[in-house]
Amino acid sequence: MRVGVFGAGGQMGTAVCKAVADDPELSLVAAVDPRLSGIDLSQVAGINGTGLEISGSKDFLVAAKAQVAVDFTSAQSAFNNMMWCAKHNIHGVVGTTGLSADQLSQLEDAFEKSGANCIVAPNFAIGAILMMRFSEMASVFFDTVDIIELHHDRKVDAPSGTAMETARRVSKFRETSQQPFAADPTSSTVLEGVRGGRYEQGIHVHSLRVRGMVAHQEVIFGTLGQTLTIRHDSYDRTSFMPGVLLAVKSVESISGLVKGMDVLIDAKLGLDRIEDTSKGGVSK
Repeated sequence: MRVGVFGAGGQMGTAVCKAVADDPELSLVAAVDPRLSGIDLSQVAGINGTGLEISGSKDFLVAAKAQVAVDFTSAQSAFNNMMWCAKHNIHGVVGTTGLSADQLSQLEDAFEKSGANCIVAPNFAIGAILMMRFSEMASVFFDTVDIIELHHDRKVDAPSGTAMETARRVSKFRETSQQPFAADPTSSTVLEGVRGGRYEQGIHVHSLRVRGMVAHQEVIFGTLGQTLTIRHDSYDRTSFMPGVLLAVKSVESISGLVKGMDVLIDAKLGLDRIEDTSKGGVSK
């Protein structure tokens, strides 16, 4: 499978380039990054033997006959890149967060009309996907929940896409219990925002930006006499690569645009999803 990478010179982009280059089932054929156009990829990503020069143009993916394009850039760039991919029938795998509901809706429409498919996921770490699934299960048994996400101090959006997706899923599954979470007793605060952001059903979300961290999240549930903490830690960007590679190898088998990795995890395990979080699905 022939793979191109958008944002090839970024920290996630270089990690993706290395992972693709090291996988015997994949071939890295294009590296796109307008900031580093003309530079040999080996100088940026430390990969030898690809013979690739970083291009500043999306059109290089067509010339290189790329079948899949992976994007870890910025929200607006990812949106533009994927709209272009849909038009040129190139499958997309997107790990960029911050895409708006309107942008996702436009991408859904574009890939529905395209000969290509797309996977958009807030987190490709398998452990993070399982953390969200375990949180869904716990949500119907506990009375309170807070979500705390901790990231490096260069992350520009807050809360993280993973935290927002976790909150959405926990809220959705809590509805099945036909009882809201217990009300927050806080009636006065010394500092504004100290209780974090408030999602549906009173789910509080807190964002930390700490130098030295990569990507971490805790979901803390509580009920009478007990608490349950579900935590995932990514200490290195290589933690995302198995999920990225799974998405790259699976994207041609899905239909349209799929949000999240659950449909692929379930297909791999032979399971049926309680709630299909995607618009698309896995082709039979």
